[in-house]
Amino acid sequence: MKNKLIYLIISALMLAGATNAFSQAKKPTIMVVPSDVWCNTNGYMLEFDNQGTKVKVPDYKAALQSNADLLLAISKINELMAARGFPLKNLESALKTLQDQAAEDAMLTSKGGAEINESPIDKLKKVAKADIWMQLTWTVNQTGPKKTLTFNLQGLDSYTDKQIAGASGSGKPTFTAELPVLIEEAVLAHIDNFNVQLQAHFQDMFDNGREVILRVKTWSSFDGDLNNEYDGKELSEIIDEWMTANTVAGKFSTSDNTENMMLFEQVRIPLQDANNKAIDTRGWARNLQKMLKEKYQLESKLMMKGLGQAQLVIGEK
Repeated sequence: MKNKLIYLIISALMLAGATNAFSQAKKPTIMVVPSDVWCNTNGYMLEFDNQGTKVKVPDYKAALQSNADLLLAISKINELMAARGFPLKNLESALKTLQDQAAEDAMLTSKGGAEINESPIDKLKKVAKADIWMQLTWTVNQTGPKKTLTFNLQGLDSYTDKQIAGASGSGKPTFTAELPVLIEEAVLAHIDNFNVQLQAHFQDMFDNGREVILRVKTWSSFDGDLNNEYDGKELSEIIDEWMTANTVAGKFSTSDNTENMMLFEQVRIPLQDANNKAIDTRGWARNLQKMLKEKYQLESKLMMKGLGQAQLVIGEK
């Protein structure tokens, strides 16, 4: 009986250790940012030209440099998440890295003289490389001498921009005027459920792959189209077979397929390659580019939109 009890205790400890290591290996990296609504309400927006269209995006740098409350709010959320074992990226550090790269990107052009066309948010996502953007919105309400804080947290997949976790609520009325205390009292009751949602999403990515989008197009200078045959197969068929072999369990959806373009959505790519090295959308799509070059001598140009959308244009670079 005693030996059996010892065996059960040891087994339970081993299971707990394995479970802990298993979950630790799969936790997503997160970066806390103020929401678009908060930035717009507080006047921290900037405008940029996106192929002739004026677009407004949050100006995180100005917000961090001008609003002490934002630094306190992000710091408190970081603290609460870190206490629960979730690795965090620092927004301020990511912005500094982005600034260092700005001069280099300004000098980067294509062979034809074109400049890189990316939104400021796309550039930040590439630098931060966080799996989840944790958008925070809050307002402080005052009734007489008492204050309450109403908050909204949105966990957004940085590759697809889909919301994969959420929490919102209000704290109890209090006489305190310190923002970190108000945030902690309001968020504490909801953050564990929020983290459960985050973990479930990341576990799904680990099991079923990261969701991305791939567009395949042809240049007008390309001699032919996607119906051209190579070794007895149409080019579109070759690409489709490559997709089946290089996605997790062959999971993808062909949303459009014409003689000049193919659109693949809900594409599930592995988080790591055969050498257990982390892989992103660009690295994964580059393998298709290499295959077309090596096997069929087809040149192509690979372009990215954010982290999760790749576009391969066949015919030349």
